[in-house]
Amino acid sequence: MSMKASMETKLQTAYAPEQLEVINESHLHAGHHHEDSGHHVMYDGTGETHFRVRIVSSAFEGMSRIDRHRSINALLADELKAGVHALALEPAAPGEKTRR
Repeated sequence: MSMKASMETKLQTAYAPEQLEVINESHLHAGHHHEDSGHHVMYDGTGETHFRVRIVSSAFEGMSRIDRHRSINALLADELKAGVHALALEPAAPGEKTRR
């Protein structure tokens, strides 16, 4: 199963969202550098390392922005440990203004 598919499945199951987009943005980071376990790494823009998650769910009603982010990060902890380097989160409750 791809990283994207794994994240989509977990997010669908946990939050039953009205709207969900898991966008692979790895190609936007080609040529970027970072340290990984003491080694200098440069992304080539392929693979599944950088994602944006846009999600609208009633599960986020009454939660602060930080609590929403913590909840999603905890849910996707395995993916973050397995190679997802960056995760941009855009969680909202129904009726809240979203970035799109």
